[in-house]
Parts: sequence; structure tokens; C-alpha cells
Amino acid sequence: MIFWVDMLNPYASHLGDLDPVEVIAATPAKLRALTDTIGGERAEQPRAPGKWSAREIVCHLADCEVAFAFRLRQTLAEDRHVMQPFDQEAWGKRYATYSLEAALATFATLREWNLALVRSFNAVDLAGPVNHPERGEMTLQTIVETMGGHDRNHLRQVEEIAG
Repeated sequence: MIFWVDMLNPYASHLGDLDPVEVIAATPAKLRALTDTIGGERAEQPRAPGKWSAREIVCHLADCEVAFAFRLRQTLAEDRHVMQPFDQEAWGKRYATYSLEAALATFATLREWNLALVRSFNAVDLAGPVNHPERGEMTLQTIVETMGGHDRNHLRQVEEIAG
């Protein structure tokens, strides 16, 4: 499997030879196991000054799953859909209002829903064009690869916290 590793899909490098669909399918259970290992108090501690805590990373993953859900569906529904970028730091300003459990449940439920859709894609679907205003033209396949690479990136951060 060949991934676009450039500005089109900067997260693809985190996949290596892994299948992005297998990665996104496995992430909720891995995230649950890691956060169980970390425990409540450590989940609040950032891995380094200025970095997100494990709870905040899970909140971010839940937010991104909302964005991915919309992007996947709009790419299928609209010819040459133009994605709306979002400011993760602005979204993250409210993460103190969310519990780790709520974030995990939201992420897992949305991921299950998105995974069912992703598994229904055929080659024509995956080749469907979409535009990202900051990254340019891409395909539905690129979005799926981005989901997997994004998961791997943040799982590594949570693994670092877990020690």
C-alpha cells in the first residue's frame, strides 16, 4: 500500500506499512487499554509543558471523529466537496469541561459508526475527489489514511504518558 506522505497527507508517515482501516478499527480498544493503565490522576497530567494530557488527547480524538464523520459523508454526497478546516487549539479551549469517560465513549461510538461507512467503500468511492483549502486536492482514500495516521500519532503520545 502506498500513501501520500507530503502536505497532502502529513499523517500518512505514521502508518508505515499498516492498513489504515485496520488501524482505525483497533484504535478505540488500544486507547481504552492505555487510559486504563494511566488512571484518572495521571490522565490529567500533560506529557510535557505546553502539551495535552491524555484526557485532552482523547477529547481531541473525539472532536476529530466528528470532523471526519462529516468529511467522509460530504465527500460521498457532493461532487468535489471542499472541506472546512478547524482550529484544534480553539476547539481544545473547552476540553476542561469534558471527562475522560465521556470523551472515550464519544470517540468509540463515532468511530464504530464511521468504520461501518468506511468498510462499505469501493474503489470508485475511495477515488472520489475532495478539496482541503490548506492542503489542496485529495481523495476519500486520503481522508481514510489521514484518520489512521492521526490515530497512530496520538496513540504514541498516550503511550508516552503511560510509560
